[in-house]
Amino acid sequence: MSPEQAGPRPEGAASAGTSVPAPTSSAEAPAHPSSPAPSPAGPSAPGTAHAADPSTDAAESAQPAAHPCVIHGMPRDLPPLEVGPDTVTNTHGKPVLGPDGKPRHREPVLALMLAAIGVVFGDIGTSPLYSLQTVFSVHHNAVAPTEQDVLGVISMVLWCLMAIVSFTYVGIILRADNQGEGGILSLATLMRRKLGLGSKQAAVGLFLAILGASLFYGDSLITPAISVLSAFEGLETVNSDLGTYVVPAAVTVLTLLFLAQRWGTGVIGKAFGPIMVAWFLVIAALGLPQLIANPSILRAVSPTYALSFALDRPLVAFIAMGAVVLAVTGAEALYADMGHFGRRPIALAWFCLILPALMVNYFGQGAMILRDPGTIDNPFFHLAPDWARIPLVVLATCATVIASQAVISGAFSVSRQATRLSILPRLRVMQTSKEHGGQIYVPVVNMILFLGVLTLVLTFRDSQHLASAYGLSVTATLLLELSLFLLLAYRVWNWPLWRVVAMAAIVGGIEAALFSANLVKILSGGWLPLVIAAAALTIMLTWKRGSKIMFGRRAEMEGPIEDFVAEVQAMDLPRVPGLAVYPHGDPRTTPLALRRNVEFNRILHEHVVIVTIKNIGVPHVRHDARITVSELGDSDDGIVHVLCRVGFNDSQDVPKAVRLAVGRSPELDIDPDEAFYMLSVFRIEPGDDHCMPAWQKVLFRFLEKFSANRTQVLHLPLARTTVMGAEAEL
Repeated sequence: MSPEQAGPRPEGAASAGTSVPAPTSSAEAPAHPSSPAPSPAGPSAPGTAHAADPSTDAAESAQPAAHPCVIHGMPRDLPPLEVGPDTVTNTHGKPVLGPDGKPRHREPVLALMLAAIGVVFGDIGTSPLYSLQTVFSVHHNAVAPTEQDVLGVISMVLWCLMAIVSFTYVGIILRADNQGEGGILSLATLMRRKLGLGSKQAAVGLFLAILGASLFYGDSLITPAISVLSAFEGLETVNSDLGTYVVPAAVTVLTLLFLAQRWGTGVIGKAFGPIMVAWFLVIAALGLPQLIANPSILRAVSPTYALSFALDRPLVAFIAMGAVVLAVTGAEALYADMGHFGRRPIALAWFCLILPALMVNYFGQGAMILRDPGTIDNPFFHLAPDWARIPLVVLATCATVIASQAVISGAFSVSRQATRLSILPRLRVMQTSKEHGGQIYVPVVNMILFLGVLTLVLTFRDSQHLASAYGLSVTATLLLELSLFLLLAYRVWNWPLWRVVAMAAIVGGIEAALFSANLVKILSGGWLPLVIAAAALTIMLTWKRGSKIMFGRRAEMEGPIEDFVAEVQAMDLPRVPGLAVYPHGDPRTTPLALRRNVEFNRILHEHVVIVTIKNIGVPHVRHDARITVSELGDSDDGIVHVLCRVGFNDSQDVPKAVRLAVGRSPELDIDPDEAFYMLSVFRIEPGDDHCMPAWQKVLFRFLEKFSANRTQVLHLPLARTTVMGAEAEL
């Protein structure tokens, strides 16, 4: 029986398994010493679940200076990590930190821009296909193709793009990155790090982030379904008989899209990038002739037209805003995808290509509607001459398929951040780039998204039925991200209160109006993203609550490491030859396996090494800068703690960490090939206490079974690995 299958025996005896190759991918660690991580023993035996293993920070700030190799004292006395520009490198040995300690980007900016265009801007870039068509068709054509309404709508679209996307997201919020990562959970992590875990503002921020992440998952399911369906529905404009092939074609393309995720967003972006560049150039070319023919549409640049439209026809303008929001869908994915490419390539791509192309096309559609009101049934395709419509349908199909990639990539980033905040179980995360930590693939999230999107396509079968569900989750996420950012700006960046209030009034007012206009869609389909968000929120809050309870109980059983070392020295236990290595996430406490071994067997190995692997959020850490040794107790008692810092592209290899630590102190004059590895396991049994409702207990234990297999993650030789531990009731 392998360590993954075995639970702790009542007598404290250990079991060993057979050796199997360990995968090269790694799982992410939670974000704080008090945050739990799943059991190192992996999937549990039938009828049991294993509680989370405490872990230290998954990412730390890199600051210039050198870290001492040997610390005399307990691991809790370790100073914060400090690494210099020459310490942190990429896999080719080149420094990735500049003199200021910030990441260097070795890949050419143009290449990153091309990849970002192919991944990040697909959603917002395809909005001209349906935005104005929806505006002029909602509520039985309540918005009329008159000069006042057209100029008002175009002005609304322009200033929503400028205020929400250009000014707020690209100009300001993208600067609020957490070691290069973006998204609402990144904001919460940044606040927790700056304000402290005990801060009330940080707690409020975390709840807002969890709610926002739940809404984003709803958007991640709806966007691919509606985008791909709307793309293939364009075939019906060529031949109505082709309508029967819409759903089968959409299912086929979506299947291929989700299968392609394993190659990484960098590869996908480079493949999709040229297509999206062609798309933006084409939509600009389509709008330009109409804009030149009727330049009076440029009057919509003045926000007074949007204001007069809202004041003169408030009800119609309110209805229009419910569809105008379609022009900014994708802004939240733009921020969530920042870790894949960085802020600068995204900003340059937006201002140099995407924004100009979008505005020329919207101006062109508006000018055409003013000239020929009959084109409101499908203004985008009416921009093209008859001979170009079939090629345009093909290109639009490719572009809307690509649009799905933005939210898929964002869902991967949000999921990894959720594991670091301990609001999701430990997930298997595969690094798909050796240079960029944000380019990842999360298999279980990819599978859940695929099954969810497939269900929506087969259930709703056309984009019109999904249209009412679109927008509510996006506008709610925009409001939550803005609220969290303003809290960060006021409390951490020390913005003056007047600036915070001004931004809340202007940008927040626009977003609140868009959100209110989408609330009326709840009964006609807006319930769908709310149901999806409620399910995700339930999972996140259940995992957070359950892991906090179980970690507290485990920490009580483990006890402080300094107290344990003192007890062992007082007991004068017999020492047996050999080297015992205890992988352990929290350097402040005693590994359960070590404590149980002493309690039941009343012996201690001649050499005891406690190893903590710490991911510091950089590509690669040089071997000679990874190890810090803490001499626990006396310098000759044979008990030491080894802290091994790794980058996101380094494997979390415990045996390798032991080899690197050899000779770092007199107590580490050891032969690592003779080491035995003792994994701590903490088994959860159903109990009668009332710490959680019964349904939450069942859900928590179910989630725990899907945690990533830590035995494989740590690259332990199973023939020399045993498990020991304890159990507690939940």
